[in-house]
Amino acid sequence: MSDVTIKVNDNGPLRITGKVEMVDALGNRFETKESFILCRCGLSSQKPFCDLTHKGKFESAPRA
Repeated sequence: MSDVTIKVNDNGPLRITGKVEMVDALGNRFETKESFILCRCGLSSQKPFCDLTHKGKFESAPRA
């Protein structure tokens, strides 16, 4: 099993838990903690991170 978990929250962000390195398209590193959330709705003013702007404005509940 992996040391990293990515949880797809219903109607919300992706929660990343574990030690990961996150980089942009140019290879620049984002500073992250061992648990953080990434925006899925596109409404966040802190992209790629979630600022909870999605509440009540985004619906998605995919299942694996």
